[in-house]
Amino acid sequence: MPSLPETAPASKKNGLATRIVSSVLMLPPMVAAIWFGGPLFAALIVAMAAVLAWEWHGLLAPDLKAPSRVAIVGTALLVAAAAWNGYFVFGFFVLAAAVVAMISGKRDGLSLALLGFGPIYIGLPAVALVMLRGNFGFEATLWVFVLVWATDIGAYAFGRTIGGPKLMPRVSPNKTWAGLFGGMICAAAIGLAGGGVADLARTPGPVLALLGACLAVIAQLGDLFESAIKRRVGAKDSSRLIPGHGGLLDRVDGVLTAAPAAFAVLMSLRAIGALA
Repeated sequence: MPSLPETAPASKKNGLATRIVSSVLMLPPMVAAIWFGGPLFAALIVAMAAVLAWEWHGLLAPDLKAPSRVAIVGTALLVAAAAWNGYFVFGFFVLAAAVVAMISGKRDGLSLALLGFGPIYIGLPAVALVMLRGNFGFEATLWVFVLVWATDIGAYAFGRTIGGPKLMPRVSPNKTWAGLFGGMICAAAIGLAGGGVADLARTPGPVLALLGACLAVIAQLGDLFESAIKRRVGAKDSSRLIPGHGGLLDRVDGVLTAAPAAFAVLMSLRAIGALA
């Protein structure tokens, strides 16, 4: 029928537009918090960590109220403490053990491991974001966020436009190899643009482009990990927090894996004198 070829592209365009609008709506408050840095940015990250912990336990153990409360409050408090003193990051492992102890015998082994992994999975990236802003400033931190957003939009646009072989159909049926490479291309472009960032000015352009492409892969792995969790529990979204867009975890799953990697790489580049 002649209407079918017209309907499919329209649906693809609407889906891409939704992704772009979602990113644009999230941009102003995030940019403002990154700009001011300090306690305001740390407070935003603490709040984000609490919401993510709530969504994580809502996915995996909505019936276990007490362990969920311990994990949510504990994760938020530890992020705040680690923002003040980095040694508190070890507390996430203690909290993970406490959560496992509280749930032991109420879940199978894998579910127990995932619930215990929650404080680490959420807490360490949250602390990495605070340290990224504290050590590298506004421009470099924003560069990392934009790089992840470009990965997401690029992967969606290339995947929907080109299609082709699926990346991991059992985990995320809609993701394609074309989408992965499209995300890498867009992230490499943003990586290259990082040469205009003061702290990154000494780093050669090809290195920044390669870093962007690598962080795109890491961000996509974060996306796939969250997709695997949702598939395990039969959920479409991490929550209904954002009307029409799912939960916060659905929006920042790539950031959770990319931020610690970006912080580690930038610290390494600074150690060898490749950063200003």
